Amino acid sequence: MDTASSVREFLFTLLLKVAVASSFAALLARWNTFRRVLFTEQRDPDQKLKLMLFMVPPLILGVTLRLIGGPGYSFADLSLEGAFLMGLLGGRVVGPIGGAIITIPALVGHEWLAMPAASAAGLLGGLIRQAIPNKEDLWNFGPFTFLNIPKATVRLLRKAELSWEMAPLATCVGLEVGRVALVLLAPKPKWLFAIHARWDWWLILAVIATLMSVASPLKIWNNTRNEMNLERHQQLLLKARMDALSRQINPHFLFNTLNTVTALIRFDPDSAREVVLKLSNILRRLLRKHETFVPLREELQFIDDYLDIEVARFGRENLEIVKHVDQEALEAFVPSMLLQPIVENCLKHGLAPKIGGGKIELRTIDRDGRLSIEIEDNGVGISEERLPHVYVEGIGLSNVRERLRVLYGTDFQLDIQSRLSEGTVIRIEIPELVPVMQEVRK
Repeated sequence: MDTASSVREFLFTLLLKVAVASSFAALLARWNTFRRVLFTEQRDPDQKLKLMLFMVPPLILGVTLRLIGGPGYSFADLSLEGAFLMGLLGGRVVGPIGGAIITIPALVGHEWLAMPAASAAGLLGGLIRQAIPNKEDLWNFGPFTFLNIPKATVRLLRKAELSWEMAPLATCVGLEVGRVALVLLAPKPKWLFAIHARWDWWLILAVIATLMSVASPLKIWNNTRNEMNLERHQQLLLKARMDALSRQINPHFLFNTLNTVTALIRFDPDSAREVVLKLSNILRRLLRKHETFVPLREELQFIDDYLDIEVARFGRENLEIVKHVDQEALEAFVPSMLLQPIVENCLKHGLAPKIGGGKIELRTIDRDGRLSIEIEDNGVGISEERLPHVYVEGIGLSNVRERLRVLYGTDFQLDIQSRLSEGTVIRIEIPELVPVMQEVRK
């Protein structure tokens, strides 16, 4: 077994063994159910069963392939490595049971030590998992953990602290050495399988292959885990941004509303009561669970409450509200709190500085899968010099544009047309989202 061809064949077999382990891990990582089970630290019995159901069949297939295919398929047998992995991930019950199931084909082939060896490997993995105080340390074990041996040794001698990622490393070495020892000491070598059962320098390569066959799947799954955590954090960050952008009711509006109620109580208590009810509807909408999308019908109801309060403030003779709503668009979904900042801008910057009455028109059109919303006022307007800066300087409009950009990418339009002393038109065009978006709100 010292010829060059034998060396190449041996190295090729070990490389295939590591490749099979890595492919096995990458394939399982594509299953959402497996990822959910794998990355749950505290598992109930059902989840432990699912973990075994995912990992056991391919490992059994590998053992069977090795038995049927002969020496040329010895790389497919990952019984000890797989059992140890199941113990590390599933605990001291999943590991031994999974190891025993994996080696059933070997037992049928009269390899009597295969099942005890695999069960012992699974038990060792489970005991390591139980002993590690912080289960996150398991994910630190990788193909190059052996480079940390000097650092871990110094840490142990100086601070008497264990580097727990060294435990799986030492166990992998012990598993391969123990397997070779059992093969050599067994009454018949065929009672247990080993790729190389000799005490020479080739054993070092076999140990490295066993180490890589355990560490590579863990590293692949840890990378998947990190990607999922990053995606989840990005979603939380996006939700926080959307909350911040969509929950911006001007505090002055609340103060002005309360002042309006105070004034109305003296001479028109019924109107004061109506204003309080409208304000409570607005606050209830703001305080309830955040919804990214709502039907246009709900958004218009919110705007109705908001404008009714403003009408009470300005007086019906000074503020006219006109709506032209396409009935077919009422069930289309739009971003929550989309229209309020725009309406507030119309009142504050368009109509408030104007002497005399003013009017706000709101139009919605549903055409060719696109929802168009226009809000027009006949206020003081915006000069041509200032118009290009409105998107940046105006907090309300910049927030609306940012929310639309986050939600739709580039598939939206937000345009402003204005003439000084004549008024302003703000037009939003977004994709029509049908009622299936109800699932997003949950």
